[in-house]
Amino acid sequence: MALLVAGGTVVNADGRARADVLIEGDKIIAVGEGLDAPSDAEVIDAGGAYVMPGGIGPHTHMQLPFMGTVASEDFYTGTAAAMAGGTTMIIDFVIPDPEQNIMEAYHTWRGWAEKACADYSFHVAITWWDDSVHADMGTLVRDEGVNTFKHFMAYKGAIMADDEVLFNSFTRALELGAMPTVHAENGELVFQLQKKMMDMGITGPEAHPLSRPPEAEGEAANRAIRMAEVIGCPLYIVHVSCKEALDEIIRTRGAGHRVFGEALAGHLLIDDSVYRHPDWDVAAAHVMSPPFRAKEHQDALWRGLQAGHLQTTATDHCCFCAPQKAMGKDDFTKIPNGTGGVEDRLAVLWTNGVRTGRLTMEEFVAVTSTNSAKIFNIYPRKGLVAPGADADIVIWDPNASKTISRDTHHQKVDYNIFEGMEVTGLAAITIAAGRVTYRDGQINAGPNTGRYIKRPAGASMFQALSLKAQMQPIAPVVRE
Repeated sequence: MALLVAGGTVVNADGRARADVLIEGDKIIAVGEGLDAPSDAEVIDAGGAYVMPGGIGPHTHMQLPFMGTVASEDFYTGTAAAMAGGTTMIIDFVIPDPEQNIMEAYHTWRGWAEKACADYSFHVAITWWDDSVHADMGTLVRDEGVNTFKHFMAYKGAIMADDEVLFNSFTRALELGAMPTVHAENGELVFQLQKKMMDMGITGPEAHPLSRPPEAEGEAANRAIRMAEVIGCPLYIVHVSCKEALDEIIRTRGAGHRVFGEALAGHLLIDDSVYRHPDWDVAAAHVMSPPFRAKEHQDALWRGLQAGHLQTTATDHCCFCAPQKAMGKDDFTKIPNGTGGVEDRLAVLWTNGVRTGRLTMEEFVAVTSTNSAKIFNIYPRKGLVAPGADADIVIWDPNASKTISRDTHHQKVDYNIFEGMEVTGLAAITIAAGRVTYRDGQINAGPNTGRYIKRPAGASMFQALSLKAQMQPIAPVVRE
């Protein structure tokens, strides 16, 4: 059945205009004023609302096995919560164990994700290296539509990728027209500081940010960027949390190298005082890596987002409930790292971005949807309200308000890092692949209705080597 979204203001990253949107099947077929629809079409009144591309969550971890437990949110509950907040697609992560066959891990995650009710895709982590990993990266790019490979520079003794793995994987990604991404923290420095905190008897959540200082993130960001510069590949840095890492991105982009940065909604709005909360459970609920930072880092991140040095926003949605967090009651290094947010990202960014004047509506659309679609090479299929695009739309009520609470959210976790925050501007209706999946506070999407989205390699961003790489000699010098 056709859908006509009538009377709203369409907002894309490049502008806004009063327009109706006609949908047939899973595609948008027309955008304009006074559109006619088939007699059997459902008409949705969007008067007074903004009609925007559905959010793309470029960084989630549903059902993740991690630190001796499994994230509480599975691919259905997580994508359903995303729909309630106006997000219509996620890009999750396949994370093989060291020495695990990469394709085996990939197919395991694909099986878990079949229950999703939103479209989804995957980054694949490279946690070790041999000839089979080299070959499997090619298979993933050519056959499975994977165009990004993740590298954890932290978590020593588990999934940390050392410099040799980084070099081999970055080089292979460039050959394939894919892009490496990194979690930038110096894993050795973090490991040593964790031991120091424990030796000093600082065993609670307050030790978490002390063991992962901004300098550890800045050093790792610089190291990954420098390696990418030499190899000549683009680079995407996830969850940039501090000025030190942001400064490396600004420097590198100013020099003409393609590096992209992601900011988490939590890092933009929450500071490190949460780790000193007198209630251990509350403090532990906020343990994630990199940790929440001092307030001055939030200001820097907002400026980076406004200036375009950071292009995307995410949540790193990875939920662990209080009994899981309690695994680290006597040792903060055993607290499972992760927080939620996939449901609330758009609302908190609208409230603290658009309503404060930090972001225009067009910039909001860019950092919550369009830029991710472009960087990960699924634009204009995603991230755009236009004929031919997927019918992934959020009808946004700029006047609706609520108080965020764990008691009313849809996320499958017993806390909310934005607990008590008043937000104005909410998803009134979410449409995914032409289906109304959320309306009037109700999720109307069943499991197994999301689609796996292949992301082709070879986008223009991947084809441009850095200036430094282009200047390297390509033949030996012949001497007498």
